Amino acid sequence: MPKNSQHRGYGKVFATPRRPYEKERLDQEMKYLGEYGLRCKREIWRVQLALAKIRKAARRLLTLDEADPIRVFEGDALLRRLARYGLVEEGKLTLDDVLSMTTQMLLSRRLQTVVLKLRKAKTMHHARTLIRQRHIQVGKQLVNVPSFLVRLDSEQFIDFARHSPYNVTTGTPGRVARKRHGAAE
Repeated sequence: MPKNSQHRGYGKVFATPRRPYEKERLDQEMKYLGEYGLRCKREIWRVQLALAKIRKAARRLLTLDEADPIRVFEGDALLRRLARYGLVEEGKLTLDDVLSMTTQMLLSRRLQTVVLKLRKAKTMHHARTLIRQRHIQVGKQLVNVPSFLVRLDSEQFIDFARHSPYNVTTGTPGRVARKRHGAAE
C-alpha cells in the first residue's frame, strides 16, 4: 500500500519563460536582479507565477455576474488579502486593479526590500545577508527568508533579532567587541 506522502500534489513554484532569448525580457530581468538584489532569475519567475495566478483568479471572477455569490465572496477575499500586503490601495478595491498589478509591486513587498526601506541595511545585498544570517525578526518571529512577503501591519515590527549584535538594547556583543573588551581588561 503506497504512503499518503507519495500522492501529494505540490504545485509548480516557478515557470520558465517560453522564449528563453528574448532581449527585452532578459534586460528587464537583469534590471530586477540588480534593483531588488535577487540571487537568480528563478526568484523573478517565482514572483511572476504568483502574480499570474492572482491575475488568473481575478479574470475568472470578472467573467461572473456582479451579483453572483461566488464573485462577491471570493472577490472580496482576494482583494482583502492583497490589501493586507499593500498591493492594492484600501480605498480603490476593485478586481480591475488586480489586473494592473506588476511584478515590481510584489518584489517591493519582500522582506529584503522592506529592510532596506526601513534603513536597517546599507544596501540591498546587505539586507539579504542580514536576513540570511538571522539578524532580522518580524514581530517575535525570526525570519531568515529574503522572499518573505511583509504585511502592512507587520512592517512596523521589523527589527533586529534579540540575540543579534546589531540590536543595541538586548543584543550580545559580536566577536570583535568581545575580543576588544577582553583585551581592555
